[in-house]
Amino acid sequence: MTTKINIKPRAIMYPSPAVIVSAYDENQKADACTLAFATMCSHQPPCIMIAINHSAKRKTLEDITLQQEFVVGFPSIDQVSQTDYIGIFSGHDEDKLKKLSLTTTKAQKVNAPVINDLKLSVECKVINMMKVGSHAQITGEIVNILADEDILDDNGKISMKLLNPIVYDDVLYDYFSIGDKVADAFNVGLDVQINQQL
Repeated sequence: MTTKINIKPRAIMYPSPAVIVSAYDENQKADACTLAFATMCSHQPPCIMIAINHSAKRKTLEDITLQQEFVVGFPSIDQVSQTDYIGIFSGHDEDKLKKLSLTTTKAQKVNAPVINDLKLSVECKVINMMKVGSHAQITGEIVNILADEDILDDNGKISMKLLNPIVYDDVLYDYFSIGDKVADAFNVGLDVQINQQL
C-alpha cells in the first residue's frame, strides 16, 4: 500500500468537463464563457449546475442573471483552442464568438444562443442561483437537448466516443481527451457480488 499525503484543500474534481456556456445580453447579443464547474444535479426534473466566478466582472454571468436562461455547449477535442480562448478573454472587451468565426442561432426552448459549431447543446432555464464562496452557483432545468446526428449511436443515443469531449485538469491546467470504455455500468459490479457469494 502506498503512503497517502495530505494536500492543501482546493477546488478539485476528476474528471471535469470543459463546457461553453452561452447567453444573450440586453440587446440579444450572444456571449459565452468556458467553464469546468459543471455537473448534473437532478434526474427529475433534469437539471445541470454550473458555477461562474462572481468575484470578477463576468459578462456571461451578468447575461444569465438578466435572462434567467442559458445554453451549455460541449466542445469536442478538435475545438480545444477556441474553447480555451473563450475562457481567457472577456465579452466586455471583445466579441469572442465573432472573432472565432463561431455562429449562433436562437435556442428552440429558451432565449439564449446555441453555438452552431458545437455538436451538443443543452438548453436551460434558471431555477436557482446562489453565491457559494467565490462563485455564483446556477442550477438550470434542462428543457431541450440539441445533438448533431453524427454523435448519435445506432440507437439514437448520444455517444461519448463520437462526441469526443474535452476533459479539464484544474490542478495542472491541462486539457485531455477521454479514454476507452472499460465496462458496462450497473452490470460489471454484478460479477463481484456473485463471486463473493461463492
